[in-house]
Amino acid sequence: MNTTTAGDSDPTAGKTVFSILTAISVCHLLNDMMQSLLPAIYPMLKSNYGLDFGQIGLLTFTFQFTASVLQPMIGFYIDRKPKPYSLAIGMGFTLSGLVLLAFAHNYAVLLLAAALVGIGSSVFHPESSRVARMASGGQHGLAQSVFQVGGNAGSAIGPLLAAFVVLRYGQSSVAWFSLAALLGIFLLIHVGHWYKGHGLARMKSRMTKSAAHAALPRAKVMLAIAVLIALIFSKFFYMASMTSYYTFYLINQFHVSVQSAQVHLFVFLGAVAFGTIAGGSLGDRFGRKLVIWASILGVLPFTLLLPYANLFWTGVLSVPIGVILASAFPAIVVYAQELMPSRIGAVAGLFFGFAFGMAGIGAAVLGELADVTSIQYVFHVCSFLPVIGLLAGFLPHLDTERRRQRLQAVAVDMTGNVDAAPPRSAK
Repeated sequence: MNTTTAGDSDPTAGKTVFSILTAISVCHLLNDMMQSLLPAIYPMLKSNYGLDFGQIGLLTFTFQFTASVLQPMIGFYIDRKPKPYSLAIGMGFTLSGLVLLAFAHNYAVLLLAAALVGIGSSVFHPESSRVARMASGGQHGLAQSVFQVGGNAGSAIGPLLAAFVVLRYGQSSVAWFSLAALLGIFLLIHVGHWYKGHGLARMKSRMTKSAAHAALPRAKVMLAIAVLIALIFSKFFYMASMTSYYTFYLINQFHVSVQSAQVHLFVFLGAVAFGTIAGGSLGDRFGRKLVIWASILGVLPFTLLLPYANLFWTGVLSVPIGVILASAFPAIVVYAQELMPSRIGAVAGLFFGFAFGMAGIGAAVLGELADVTSIQYVFHVCSFLPVIGLLAGFLPHLDTERRRQRLQAVAVDMTGNVDAAPPRSAK
């Protein structure tokens, strides 16, 4: 990674820096893989420490509180006082939490370990989302998608590693994953060098341009943020039904084996990963609002059909559900950042934190609902959640940067007046 100081004459300042995007995507994979280890080994912890379900719930609350509630506050702070090496420090918190988790001798230490892993996650998400925007070269949606797909992959890999490593070799084997944290720290130090030398200059220039284009009344911005939060609620409550209870639904409804149910879940998660990548690029090309509208409301026909489908069509329907629904989140995050260009970190922290919190609350609420009704009833109820996508009609239209550039290029071609469409200055 080139970490020389960026000046105004830097000819690469307006280009997408894929080496940085790849680095933070890999680190996102490592971060979410490590944080997903904790719930994956709950059965082992319950047995080893004689915990009841209330104590397991408190572990989850501690982790989710630090991982979600702190994110907006950390994002707000780094917007005011950027810290190029805070990402590496955040990964250090995760490393400390893993070591404590591996060798905890009592329940209090388990709670501290959960809190440290959560703090690491709360530092990582808002700041790395800022870095993705810095490195985007104007392709903000693509950059967010590349960053987020790493997290999707890590969340899927973590439980598999817990099953094949931790459950086989015992709780102390969690310490082996400290190697992943050390790799993350190494990569994030290099990202910090680039952040300090190039990223801050890029962000300052883009914030000035974005603010000029956004300039919406405060009431409109607040309404749009409220709509986006409602859409996040819809998306992540439905996603919680699939990620937490899809295998149970398949086993209960169609009497398939656990292995078959896991294959179906893997297919769905693969579709989610593809949708995450596609959503950002489509938002860059066609506009965030269109992608948000299509992804939340557009999934409705498929979710309504799912509870009535046989096993074959359930598997088929899970693919467009995963692709379409997952395409929303990168577009939502970037859209919100364009609404509030001076609060990039705070917006990322708010939406990542809220999404994480909704996923946890959704899993708990839907589990209780399944206990008092049935897993089939849960899927019937959740099939109507995408109706909330109708609220997307209240979102104001925002041009993407790439669309503005194309319109400027057309203006130059038509008028021959270069001043009518100034080129992007080097950051």
